[in-house]
Amino acid sequence: MRITKDLVAASATPLVLGILAEGESYGYAILKQVNELSGGQLEWTDGLLYPLLHRLERLGHVEASWQTPPEGRRRKYYRITEQGLAELAEQRRQWAAVVDALRGVWNSTQAIQPITAPAWEGGR
Repeated sequence: MRITKDLVAASATPLVLGILAEGESYGYAILKQVNELSGGQLEWTDGLLYPLLHRLERLGHVEASWQTPPEGRRRKYYRITEQGLAELAEQRRQWAAVVDALRGVWNSTQAIQPITAPAWEGGR
């Protein structure tokens, strides 16, 4: 299943803030974690992640610093700020409202079966 670009874009900020709320990380590790969390269904690219990280940094939701870990490769690490934690809490409230609304719609339409083909084509 492919997840639409609109849904990927809408979920990107809360996913990144949620990942960074667990601890600081760098770009490739964030990409890998998103892939793992989604069971491979969210295939993010550098072109999605890095502009988002830079925007979150401009907004004051994350801070970045260059570090050289023991393995020796210099990387830019990102960590969530207090302002970012507040934004994550707000994102959680908003997503909970969306999920509740979707559940309501899906539960009320659960008995409705999709029509696979019009009657004139041999469907029901």
